[in-house]
Amino acid sequence: MNQSKKQTSAPVKIISKVLLVMIGAFITAYGLEAVLIPNNVSDGGVTGISIVGSQLFGLPLGMLIGIINIPFVWLGYKQIGKSFAIYSVIGIASLAVSTTLMHHVPTIIEGDTLLITVVGGIIIGFGMGLALRNGGALDGIDMLAVLLSRKLPFGTSDLILFLNMFVFIIVSTVFGLQGAILSALAYFIASKVIHIVEEGLSGSKTFKIITKQPDIIIETIRDRLGRGATYTDVYGGYSNEPFKEITCVINRMEESKIKDIIQQIDPNAFIIVYDVAEVKGGTFKKKDIH
Repeated sequence: MNQSKKQTSAPVKIISKVLLVMIGAFITAYGLEAVLIPNNVSDGGVTGISIVGSQLFGLPLGMLIGIINIPFVWLGYKQIGKSFAIYSVIGIASLAVSTTLMHHVPTIIEGDTLLITVVGGIIIGFGMGLALRNGGALDGIDMLAVLLSRKLPFGTSDLILFLNMFVFIIVSTVFGLQGAILSALAYFIASKVIHIVEEGLSGSKTFKIITKQPDIIIETIRDRLGRGATYTDVYGGYSNEPFKEITCVINRMEESKIKDIIQQIDPNAFIIVYDVAEVKGGTFKKKDIH
């Protein structure tokens, strides 16, 4: 019975992911065609290059998005995996078709440059984030950055920023310096929205707490936050003094509460905090707090 449920749920999950990637592409296309492009503001990455090419040579934007992304999708297939490449092909194809269908959609904002960049950045960031959250990408420049980060002594985010600097220089040749600055601002806003959509508004954090009072801290975290925790034995590297290292994953909104708990019980505790992209399995679900 359970096996048959798993077999039926797998196709449903794939179909829902495909639909969400397509919806993300549709939303992104709307942000481009109804907000950014009519106001001489571009996007970053391959989409930005495609917009410039469309303006310079009069070629359909959708066609350029599809063609220029081909080598990057191949990189994604080789470096990240088959499923990612398939979802990305679906997303990029949907974006290409959507920009063609929406080419004459009414512009919803005109004149107010700040509002254009903010609204445009939010819309395309939400669309791209939705696609990424469901396993696909709408722009190939991120895949190139992942590949280069393995060959060069730079992080992926640094390379994405570096590559987009060249994109916005190209954008400035068509939309001028002001257009390039506004495009960079819209791209920055979009990148932040993508991060929020991928992580969720609440997000999660891992707390590592090195203390001599683990039992009281764990008990208080359980009673006041409804969260479980684990601990292991650790030793000071210089003094060889024994400590306990507590590991606890919490919701971002609980961060100040857990800091208060640690401060009240052991002000000398050593705390390390990590951002968590995803949490699965275990007992992360909150227990009822009575």
